[in-house]
Amino acid sequence: MGNPQSKRTIERYAQLVARLAPKSEIGKGLLRAFWVGGLICSIGQGISDFYGNVLLLGVESASTATSITLIAIAALLTGIGVYDKIGKYAGAGSIVPITGFANSVVAPAMEFRREGLVMGVGAKLFTLAGPVLVYGISSSIVVGLAAYLMEWL
Repeated sequence: MGNPQSKRTIERYAQLVARLAPKSEIGKGLLRAFWVGGLICSIGQGISDFYGNVLLLGVESASTATSITLIAIAALLTGIGVYDKIGKYAGAGSIVPITGFANSVVAPAMEFRREGLVMGVGAKLFTLAGPVLVYGISSSIVVGLAAYLMEWL
């Protein structure tokens, strides 16, 4: 049978872990992600409405201009250090929208800018976003070919 001394040690260790481990605040994290992600999307919708209704751009042009504007805002906020604070607070709520993609491109470039334009910024620019682009583009090609073949057959 087991050693009673080791059982007590295991029990004491489990109590210590339970006491010192940080409490999971999943509900709070979900709420933060939901409202920040929703706010980002609402801001995007407001920008789109502005381009469509005030500047009288067509739906496609307004959508394109909205994406560009959101990416520029996220890149600027990353550059001045604000987007990282938003990300720490909101978690996935700030990563899922297009602004998270902009952050994933700008953040490595900012981190390695001291190494120069070529070996720092240029080499590290797509460190985070590169795999997303590669697999996103590759999967879109595969799906597009499959759709074409299904329509052709």
